[in-house]
Amino acid sequence: MDNLPWIEKYRPKNFDEVIAHKDIIETIHKFIKENKLPHLLFYGTPGTGKTSTILACAKLLYTPKEYSSMVLELNASDDRGIEIVRGPILNFASTKTVFNQKFKLIILDEADAMTKDSQNALRRIIEKYTSNVRFCLIGNHLSGIIPAIISRCTRYRFGPLNSEAMLNRVTYIAQEEKLNVTDDGIKALVKLANGDMRKALNVMQSTSMAYDIIDQNNVYTTTGQPLPQDIKDILEWMLNLPLKSAYENILDLKVEKGLSLQDILTEIHLLVHLISLPVTILQSLTEKLANLEYQLSFGTNERIQLSALVGVFQSAKDPIVALSCGSS
Repeated sequence: MDNLPWIEKYRPKNFDEVIAHKDIIETIHKFIKENKLPHLLFYGTPGTGKTSTILACAKLLYTPKEYSSMVLELNASDDRGIEIVRGPILNFASTKTVFNQKFKLIILDEADAMTKDSQNALRRIIEKYTSNVRFCLIGNHLSGIIPAIISRCTRYRFGPLNSEAMLNRVTYIAQEEKLNVTDDGIKALVKLANGDMRKALNVMQSTSMAYDIIDQNNVYTTTGQPLPQDIKDILEWMLNLPLKSAYENILDLKVEKGLSLQDILTEIHLLVHLISLPVTILQSLTEKLANLEYQLSFGTNERIQLSALVGVFQSAKDPIVALSCGSS
């Protein structure tokens, strides 16, 4: 187990170890106890426990000896075109177990990546072999799954994990791995993960390999994210310094720390909403920041977009000054 990535080493093995979505867990547990499990559709952001939940469900349904013959798992790394649906999936779903009266379970991870043709072929299999098999489809977005399949499944949305649950789990794993971790380091991991447990564990494992201590500075350095103090400095420069000086200061900081303008924009946007600004100015700033992010998504020159970012805040200074002079 020591050479496993932590996301697999500490993957929940049963329902008790799943740290969130207790209402979903309780509902599925009740379905299993009453032997009324429907076809399931789990969707939501990555790293929120969708796959872990259905694997824990499978381990509750079947003994270790039964597992390999009763469960079929297919991931996005597998070819899941129409041939796979008409071949292995159909063969697995259509065959009954002679000495076992339980239904089989087919898990299709990242089902929203399946082609429309394969989903249409799957629709008929789901309908025809319900007495024999249950399907669990997992995806990030419902938009990638055809309505005919959605209507045949009971849907559960897995939202981002709450900070408290993540904090407790990350602290527990840090203690199990005997890591030298600080409180601000744990909080930085949870903040950067943004509800994604998988990301939190990957970042913590990477930081532990690069540094002897896991603190806020080392976590941000490992991920290449700008520190909160860096963002405050950038915002202060843009609001208080002349355009040229602000641009040069930010550019030097970007080069020195290898920061991405995309990450700076995201953090600036969050910080802007904490500043007491007139609604009209805040609306204008938000719209212009959105346009900058849109331009960056096309791979435009970062230096030009950085100039535009500084210009956005420089242009916002005049209305602020005018309003303050008028009120005085």
